[in-house]
Amino acid sequence: MKIIGIDPGYERLGIAVIEKETGKTAGQKNRESVLYSSCFRTSAKDPMHKRLGEIGAEISRVLTEYTPDALAIETLFISTNQKTGMRVAEARGIIMYEAIRREIPVYEYSPMQIKTSITSDGSSDKTRMIKMVNLLVKLPPKKMLDDEYDAIAVALTHSAIAR
Repeated sequence: MKIIGIDPGYERLGIAVIEKETGKTAGQKNRESVLYSSCFRTSAKDPMHKRLGEIGAEISRVLTEYTPDALAIETLFISTNQKTGMRVAEARGIIMYEAIRREIPVYEYSPMQIKTSITSDGSSDKTRMIKMVNLLVKLPPKKMLDDEYDAIAVALTHSAIAR
């Protein structure tokens, strides 16, 4: 099963595609492997409609290339800046639309569900999350931003829950 995990944003968008390995012999644990991860960026100098178009095009490209069985996306968390929250909501809409038009099921997970799934503690900090993601999957040999780790964690959460 291939899962695309999304850490939504409009300036930085975490995208990861994982695949659950199958066909292991009895007693061996099936592990997920990371097929793709990226932190897609848009420019703050561009108008919002252009940025949303770029996000849609990138998600479309990844969905076409990797043909995932499911899209897992983090739910929106609005703390204080409602304008930012609205922009992230717009980006989430574009992302979900691209999956829906391909008939790819969309699953949403809260930050607490993701933290609990990855670390068994819903109040885990970024450092602990990154450490656990590194233990759970073999990562590409490159410098990764938090957004990529978050996207991998979202995909891993769906993999664990979909079992």
